[in-house]
Amino acid sequence: MTAAVDLLSRPWPWYVAGPLIGLVVPALLVWVGRPFGISSSFRDVCAATIPGKLEYFGYDWKEHAWRLAFSAGVLAGGFLAWQVLGPADPGGLAVAVSEATRSDLLALGITDQTGLVPRQLLSWEALGSVPGLFVLVIGGFLVGFGTRWADGCTSGHAITGLANLQLASLIAVIGFFAGGLISTHWLLPILLAGLP
Repeated sequence: MTAAVDLLSRPWPWYVAGPLIGLVVPALLVWVGRPFGISSSFRDVCAATIPGKLEYFGYDWKEHAWRLAFSAGVLAGGFLAWQVLGPADPGGLAVAVSEATRSDLLALGITDQTGLVPRQLLSWEALGSVPGLFVLVIGGFLVGFGTRWADGCTSGHAITGLANLQLASLIAVIGFFAGGLISTHWLLPILLAGLP
């Protein structure tokens, strides 16, 4: 049992993890009969909790209850994996990034590189700063809006859509990458110039 936990707690190589993720798409198509999307389940939650308030949520969400069950399973699986395979001391957990990335983050003014995310941008305290407000509130709104406008999220289009050879997903993925590059190289340096 200890050997299995040790094996599962280490990162898997891309040539193992990639095909396993890719096999989820046809497995769900065979099992459920349609492609899935995590972002769509958020719409189902809204339709279940505020029915009839907005026309966009005025549909029978129970027809898509399988998406809610799948999303709950993803959350439960992540929680269980963290509890069973996670580190004994999560306070000392840091994301393994290259020295070049650390240098780039320091050049942008992100000095706290402990933990999973930069707390200078992603925390309650960050809401009091202009860069934090842009990243958390405006960025969050744009991600949600873009997900609905593109009819799916980045992983939904990149994994499910591309696996189904959908041209719309290919165009969306190209747009995601272009937007990410523009944000990283042009917008973030301007935005993060306001960090204390």
